[in-house]
Amino acid sequence: MSETKQISFDAVVESEGKFTFVAIPFSPREVWGAKPRFSVCGTINEKAVRGTLGALGQDYFLRLGATWLRDNGINPGDQVNVMLALEGPQEENLAEEIKLALIANEKAKTFFDGLPTFYRKNFIRWIESAKRGETRTKRIKEMLILLEEGKREK
Repeated sequence: MSETKQISFDAVVESEGKFTFVAIPFSPREVWGAKPRFSVCGTINEKAVRGTLGALGQDYFLRLGATWLRDNGINPGDQVNVMLALEGPQEENLAEEIKLALIANEKAKTFFDGLPTFYRKNFIRWIESAKRGETRTKRIKEMLILLEEGKREK
């Protein structure tokens, strides 16, 4: 299976009012596909960062908290190198049987794709912890039902 596409770019740390952020110079929808939210992880000047991309119209940004900025010695106006990838289990990294089950159930897949990373990981861990194939299949079916009902966890 392929790895989630990682994007690297240079940017200036910007500040507007109380918000400090890095503008995203590409369309996450074009790079990673349409999703309700883009939870990302990566680095800024080789310092670990994670968060959810914010959107203003067609423009996206990654907000940087005051504590993160202070702890990493980064300030508004600084030129930085940014590397970002989607966080958590992505479709291309899922076990084939889970991926096929989600593709076959659009409602469940849409809800799964919109879940925060924590909940996606919990579903995957629960399924992959099954010792027998029958249990795994049963859990995949149960996951689809829960997702169709809009439930985040079992």
